[in-house]
Amino acid sequence: MIGWAITFLVVALVAALLGFGGIAGTAMEAAKIVFFVAIALFLISAVLGAVRGRSPRL
Repeated sequence: MIGWAITFLVVALVAALLGFGGIAGTAMEAAKIVFFVAIALFLISAVLGAVRGRSPRL
């Protein structure tokens, strides 16, 4: 998901350089949303992994 966020960020930067403000704004908003969703999923995964722990293997 971080790859998607970086892709949207690059698209936004290129669009802004070429003067396409609407496309740049939309791509930037998409990049922000995907980035924060990825961070939230990472934190949920980290917390659940810490709470669940590992069972000892016999």
